[in-house]
Amino acid sequence: MGPRQGWDPALRAVIDLVLASPIAMAFTFGDDFTMVYNDAFATLLGPRHPAAFGQPAAAVFGDAWHAGIGEFVERVYRTGEPYLETEGLILGPRDPGDGGEPSPVSRGCSPVRDGTGRIIGTLSVAAESAVTRRLQSLSELTAALAGTLTLDDVARVALRYGLSTFDVDQVAFGVDDGGGWRVVRRVRGELLDDADERLPPVWRRFSAGSPAPLVVAATEGVAEFTVDGQPLAATALDRHDQKVRALAALPLRTPSLRGALTFGYRVAHRWPPPERALLAAAAELVAQAAERARRFETQHGTAQLLQRSMLPHRLPEVPRFRIAARYDPGVDGNSAGGDFYDAFTLPPSGDHDGLLAVVLGDVAGHDVRAAALMGQVRAALRALALADPDPAAVLRGLDALVTSLSAETPTDELFVTVLYGMLHPGTGRLRLASAGHPAPLLRRGHGGARYVDVPPGPPLGLGGQRRATEFPLLPGDTLLLFSDGVIERRDAEIDAGMRGLATVIGGATRGDPRTLCALASAAVPGSTEDDVAVLAVEHATAPSRSAVMEMPAEPTAPGRVRHWMTAQLTAWQLPESVVGPAVLCTSELTTNALLHAGTPAIVQLDLSSERLLVSVADSGTRGTVTRTRTDTLSSRGRGLGLIEELSDAWGTDPAVRGSTVWFEILVPPGGDEPVDAAGVAPPSGG
Repeated sequence: MGPRQGWDPALRAVIDLVLASPIAMAFTFGDDFTMVYNDAFATLLGPRHPAAFGQPAAAVFGDAWHAGIGEFVERVYRTGEPYLETEGLILGPRDPGDGGEPSPVSRGCSPVRDGTGRIIGTLSVAAESAVTRRLQSLSELTAALAGTLTLDDVARVALRYGLSTFDVDQVAFGVDDGGGWRVVRRVRGELLDDADERLPPVWRRFSAGSPAPLVVAATEGVAEFTVDGQPLAATALDRHDQKVRALAALPLRTPSLRGALTFGYRVAHRWPPPERALLAAAAELVAQAAERARRFETQHGTAQLLQRSMLPHRLPEVPRFRIAARYDPGVDGNSAGGDFYDAFTLPPSGDHDGLLAVVLGDVAGHDVRAAALMGQVRAALRALALADPDPAAVLRGLDALVTSLSAETPTDELFVTVLYGMLHPGTGRLRLASAGHPAPLLRRGHGGARYVDVPPGPPLGLGGQRRATEFPLLPGDTLLLFSDGVIERRDAEIDAGMRGLATVIGGATRGDPRTLCALASAAVPGSTEDDVAVLAVEHATAPSRSAVMEMPAEPTAPGRVRHWMTAQLTAWQLPESVVGPAVLCTSELTTNALLHAGTPAIVQLDLSSERLLVSVADSGTRGTVTRTRTDTLSSRGRGLGLIEELSDAWGTDPAVRGSTVWFEILVPPGGDEPVDAAGVAPPSGG
C-alpha cells in the first residue's frame, strides 16, 4: 500500500473508517486481497489475529477461502456490484479451544474505488448471526416490558430475556431498596414451569456497601466487563456464583431508580463490542420499565393503603357467630375507592347483652374524595350506633350528615348507599335497613339462597324514610352483604348478576363465611371496573375452637409453626388424615410469607365440627404489590400444587398491610369429637 502520505484520499478515508468503527469491518486491498481490519473484526478471526493483519486473505483462511469465503469478495472486486449474505458465512474459529469450529456471520461487501473510479479493494461489514438475532429480540423485549406493571413483572421479563437471548449461565436484576439493594437471580437449568413464572420472584438483600459487581455497577453507574476470572468469588451465595468466570454488569439509571443487570458465563467470554452495545440497549429498556413499575407501585400502594386503613383491621369474635370480609380493588387498582365494610360490637344496655353491628356501604367515585367521604360515613355510623343502634335511626343520622356535606360542595353530587343491621347474638334475630343498597343474600343451612326483602329506601342525602325489617338468622344460616361491584358487569343485566350470585352461594357445600366471600367475589363472570366488598356472617351450629401463633421473621419459624400446630391439632384429637395435610400446607404458607413478605406473620386455626380453617397473615410485601389472584401463592411452585391437592378450599384475602392466605380441610364425619387443649369436648346442639 505504500507510505500513508502517498495514499489516494479514498483509500485513506476507508482505512480511517475501518479502524474507528465499533462494528466488525475488514478492507481487502489489491489483487492479493491484503487484509486490514479493526478490533471488532479481530474477535471474529479468533487465533488468526494478529498474524492475519496485513496478510493476503487466501493465506489467512487457507482452504476456507477457496471453499466459499473468498468467492463473493472476489466477485465484488471484479464486477463492482455490492453483495449481502445474511446467514451462513464462515470466517473462522472464535476461540483457540473451539476445535476449529467456524463462526457463522451475516456479511455485506462493497467495492472501494480510488479518485479515478478504479476498484482498489473491497469493504466487508460483518456481524455474527447470533448478534443479528439478538438485535431482533430487542423488539420482543420492548413488547414484553410494555406489559409489565410491577418490579416483579420487570424482573421476570429481564431474567427470561437474559437467559434466552444471550444463552448465559445466570442473570441477575437488582434495584435500590431503602438504604440497601434487593436482587433476584435466575440460573440456567432451574426447573421452572408456568406456575413458577407467575410467582413473585425470590428477592435477596444486599447491603449498601456490598462489593458485589451488581451493587458496584448500580452505585457507580459504570458498566464493567470481566472476560475471565472469578468476579463473584467475594460475594458468592452458592456454587452457581462460584462457577461464574465471565460477567457483564450493566447499570440501570433513571431519575428515580438505581439498579443493575448482570449476565454471567461459566466459561471465558470476550464480550465483543456489538454484544456490549446490545446489552447496553437492553439495560436502558429495562431501566425505563423499572422506573414505570416503581411509580405504579408507589401510586398503587398509597391508594390501597388509604383505602384499607379505613377498613377494620380485625373483625370481632362473637360466640357461635363467625364473620369474614373481603375487599378487592377494581381493574385500575391505582385509585382509592368508596366501598367499605364494618362489623363491631355494641356495649350491653338495658334491653340487650351486647349487639353485633354489620355494615356495607358504597360511596360513588374512585378518588381520594370518595375514600375520605367513606371514612366520614363509617366513623359517623359508629358514633350514631353507639347512641341508638336501631338501623332506621342510624340511617336517618347518616342522611343528615351527607345532606350537610352536599350543601358544602354544591358542584359535586354525593351518592352514598349503605346497608346496616344489628344482630342479637342471644336470639339470633337480625334487624336490617337499607339506604339504596342491594339487598343481602341469605344462605340457608340446608342449602339454597334467597335475597332478603329489605325495604330499599333512597340513598343517603336525598331525604325520605328508611324502614327496617327483622328476621331470624338460624343456626347454619349465613348472611352475605356485598357491594354492586359483585353483581354489575358492563355487558350484562344486573338481574343476571344477581341470579348468578345466588346460584353460586346457594350451591356452596358449606356456609363458612370466608369461603363464601371468596366465592362471591368471583361468582359473576367478566371483569369489573368497580371495587368489590363482601361481608359474611354465619350462625354456627356449634362453637368453634381457635388458636393463634405469631410467627417471627426468621428461618426457624416454619419449623416452630409445624411443632406448635402438630401439638395443637393432636390435642384437639383430629385424625392424622387432617393433621398431616394441614401441617404440610401451613409449612408452605409460612415459608411463602417469609420469602415474599419478610415480616412476622400470624397463624390462626379455627376448628368447627365440619372443617379446619387455617390462615397465615403477613404484614408487608417488601414494596411489591399485594395481589389477590391465587396464582401468586407458594414458594417456587411446589406449594401451589400442594394447597390445591391437599385442601378442600383455599384463597387469598388482602389486608391493611400485606395479605392473608387461607385454606380449609374438612373433618371426616363419624370421627372423634374435637376437643380443646384441656380435653373438654365442645357442647353439641344448635
